[in-house]
Amino acid sequence: MNIENKLLLGDKRACARLISLFENEEQEAIDLVKKLYNKTGKAHIIGITGPPGGGKSTLTDKLAKELRKRGKKVGIIAVDPTSPFSGGAILGDRVRMSDLALDKGVFIRSMGTRGYLGGLSKATQGAVKILDIFGMDYIFVETVGVGQSEVDIVKTADTVVMVMVPGLGDDIQAIKAGVMEIGDVFAVNKSDLQGADKTAREIQTVLDLGHRQDRRIPVVKVTARLNEGVNELLNEILSHMDYMEECGELSDRRGENARKEIISMVETELMNIIMKKAQKNDFLNNISNDVVLRKIDPYTAKDEILSLIKNK
Repeated sequence: MNIENKLLLGDKRACARLISLFENEEQEAIDLVKKLYNKTGKAHIIGITGPPGGGKSTLTDKLAKELRKRGKKVGIIAVDPTSPFSGGAILGDRVRMSDLALDKGVFIRSMGTRGYLGGLSKATQGAVKILDIFGMDYIFVETVGVGQSEVDIVKTADTVVMVMVPGLGDDIQAIKAGVMEIGDVFAVNKSDLQGADKTAREIQTVLDLGHRQDRRIPVVKVTARLNEGVNELLNEILSHMDYMEECGELSDRRGENARKEIISMVETELMNIIMKKAQKNDFLNNISNDVVLRKIDPYTAKDEILSLIKNK
């Protein structure tokens, strides 16, 4: 039986192999995703992001278990830092979710960033599609740990859960310009710690200063370690999906994400073509030296490099 049939029959090994092939940019995997793309679009994709140490993995684990109690199938993509030794993912998340990994209705995959910026891996969007084809009802995508530039999750997820912890204080002000805008639901994890109420109030205050009038973004206090507040958080996540479907925002959001994904792929492919041509006969180094020596300006250099595409 080929990998396509095995995937559609729910074979976990086939799913894992296809994701690996996609990570390695094998044409076989790309062709199969192309062929089966009409089977995607059914899963609710949930991004879990927030500062390192916020307890994202524990929270993802508890949310997945709650969905399993409701009879749903769950996929989890945990994006980890890439190992400097093996080049693979450091599998911390899978270790923390070891009991969940034994569940037949759950598929967990760790992916190394492999130097890709934005908090995700280059192959994350492909893996999401494969899990969607595989038949997962919900797909969690857990980012490395969000910083000012790590906001790519919003280009992938239907619902972004921003995980905060008590004691952030002025840090909320510091990070709000970069990441506060991408959260659809906020979770104050470790709410058994002192300062949780204050942190939740501060987050709500910052959110209320935003321009969004149609929906007040919920802030839910959770202690994932003790499984407290998880059910309430999950209900808010599902409520966000209902809201988007009712007002038509889901279609708009997925359309915008598809547009960004296509543009990103075209940019990558064009860059590969340009760099391949520009490196012939040391053209790129020579033209760079000419810019340094002020023989030409960088704008003219750019025009000359782009002309390489036109002159096949």
